[in-house]
Amino acid sequence: MEHNHHHNQSSSSYTCPMHPEVHKDKPGMCPECGMNLIKGKNKDNQHHHNHQGLNKRSSAKAMDGRHAGHSTNIFKTKFWVSLVLSVPVVSYSDIVLNLLNYQAPVFPGSKFLPFVLGSVIFFYGGLVFLQSAYRELKARMPGMMTLIALAITTAYVYSVYVVFTGGEKTLFWELATLIVVMLLGHWIEMRAVSGAQGALKELSKLLPDEAEVIREGKTIMVSLDEVKTTDLVLVKPGGKIPTDGVVSEGSSDVDEALATGESKPVEKKKGSEVIAGTINGDGSLKIEVTKIGDETFLAGVMRLVAEAQASKSRMQLLSDRAAYYLTIIAVVTGTITFATWLAYAEPAFAIERMVAVLVIACPHALGLAIPLVASISTTKAANNGFLVKQRMSLEAARKIDVVLFDKTGTLTKGEFGVDTIVPSVGNDEDEVLQLAASVNSRSEHPIARAIVKFANEKGIDLKPVKNFERIAGKGARGEVGAQNQKVQVGSPSLAEELGVQIDSSLRPRIEELSGQGKTVIHVISENKLIGSIALGDIIRQESKEAIKQLKQMGIKSAMITGDSEDVAKWVAKELELDEYFAKVMPEQKSDKVKLLQSKGQKVAMVGDGINDAPALTQADLGIAIGAGTNVAIESAGIILVKNDPCDIVKIVRLSKMTYTKMIQNLFWAAGYNIVAIPLAAGVLAFKGITLQPALAALFMSLSTIIVAINAVMLKRKSLS
Repeated sequence: MEHNHHHNQSSSSYTCPMHPEVHKDKPGMCPECGMNLIKGKNKDNQHHHNHQGLNKRSSAKAMDGRHAGHSTNIFKTKFWVSLVLSVPVVSYSDIVLNLLNYQAPVFPGSKFLPFVLGSVIFFYGGLVFLQSAYRELKARMPGMMTLIALAITTAYVYSVYVVFTGGEKTLFWELATLIVVMLLGHWIEMRAVSGAQGALKELSKLLPDEAEVIREGKTIMVSLDEVKTTDLVLVKPGGKIPTDGVVSEGSSDVDEALATGESKPVEKKKGSEVIAGTINGDGSLKIEVTKIGDETFLAGVMRLVAEAQASKSRMQLLSDRAAYYLTIIAVVTGTITFATWLAYAEPAFAIERMVAVLVIACPHALGLAIPLVASISTTKAANNGFLVKQRMSLEAARKIDVVLFDKTGTLTKGEFGVDTIVPSVGNDEDEVLQLAASVNSRSEHPIARAIVKFANEKGIDLKPVKNFERIAGKGARGEVGAQNQKVQVGSPSLAEELGVQIDSSLRPRIEELSGQGKTVIHVISENKLIGSIALGDIIRQESKEAIKQLKQMGIKSAMITGDSEDVAKWVAKELELDEYFAKVMPEQKSDKVKLLQSKGQKVAMVGDGINDAPALTQADLGIAIGAGTNVAIESAGIILVKNDPCDIVKIVRLSKMTYTKMIQNLFWAAGYNIVAIPLAAGVLAFKGITLQPALAALFMSLSTIIVAINAVMLKRKSLS
């Protein structure tokens, strides 16, 4: 589901030095082994033709399926064959004679056995490293494979030279064990890495391969790329929803956790929107398809994830540079080591030291340290209801000092709702609400609808209404119930017009509510005030929780709104905000962000991404909220799928966790090099401590595996 651009012959593509069959349109990590992709001309047009007939969303899935297990098995097979061949090579070496005092059977030509089998291991087992090094050098990006190829080629060429000049001390057993351990290390590494990667793999698995479509009254199974918009799709209990659409029949609860991060199943009935990849509950649904392929919400999420994985964080740029310098250090140190030992010892020992240095310094662990953690945190974010569009944004979140919220639709629901009911003496709240909702049940006015909705939520029965009539700009009237009780519901001006007196005991409360910017309406029956209802933009319960949690983390909260001072003051007091800006025009929002930044504060701006775009861009971290199914918001670095401000707390937590893991991984990746390179070079050789090339290879692989496992541990951490 990543963008599938079909390249012409000369277009650039990114490929893995170890897996040339992997092609991507953007730089990033190889999905098989985690190595950095290198740029090359894409002559392999076949790869793109293979996808021509595929549904756009399934290209990533097809790639995964085609190569799954295939690359790791190359190492597995080569490892076992090389291991078997290396046994006689080691048996006929002087190490066995010296350590175990064992002399392998001698026969005519037996002294050439290590040479013959060593050559087979070099060309069969080592070929994958030589080919990968060739690709790295061709792309002018020497790295891990170049170092390994340099090490094994040096050892092999020297040993062949010794054999043909009649010398004694070859390096065949060191070469054989080095290649065997390298193959084993890469096999284990790749399993660890592919388990740790896979944000895109996981997302592509969300879609079913087939959909059950109702055409001409018949139900038929078709592959997903044959589904068209306006098709009717049948989703059985427990089935995956194949496309975005609207429920046309049936009701069920749908698990949307993987798409929106909403942990509770969401009720769906006729007219409800559904998202591709979500899981149906125990009811059957007929869905009218509205979006397919590249236009679906999931496709948008996958594009964002792909973008995020291609975008680099500051930490990653640092580790990439460190990996590049490590390659140079390895070659320089290796050469110096060789030259130094050549003056003091025999050539075989000097070459062995150089090989050990080249192998131990391979920057694979360093190259993986950051991207693996970043890949997992991107997946974790998507599973928790927010989408990271730029890695830099997630990295910035841990340093945020203040979160600036846009009020409407973010801290509040952005819709009218009943806030307070003030009954007159001798009446109760339910009675006031029943009369108001009964009269308004026939009205389409937003205030009327909010009152009716509130009454329905409270389970209040509405009475029948006769002679309903709207009073333009002021309210409505009607005759309620069997007694034909004449009731008017409307603004204070309607009460004034009717000459209705407001009891002096109620007046302070009503004035207080009006002062908070709420709309107050009066319920009048037989020219007497029954009670008053205050309506306003409802504050989200989650907002209170989010601001409380941000406070605990030492992060301030501020609000920006176009509303009056009264409304802003009331919301700020209710939520215990540190600061607020009222009567701010949309074009002035970015100025308020600059104002906070001028005080030396790092600002996260949370808005709806439409009129807040300049402010989101200006902020140190732009978070678009309430994006729903519109995931292509350009100005935000992070997008919240739900309108839940609590997710901002999760962003900060994930940012801190991700940073900690990155630092740990850099320590594991670089720390061992600092200790191991001098050891491999032989600084302790005078004490009899040297690092054999095979042991160096083992340490190199081990550091990569530790880095991969440490990254995977991030998956298990909770953000709530």
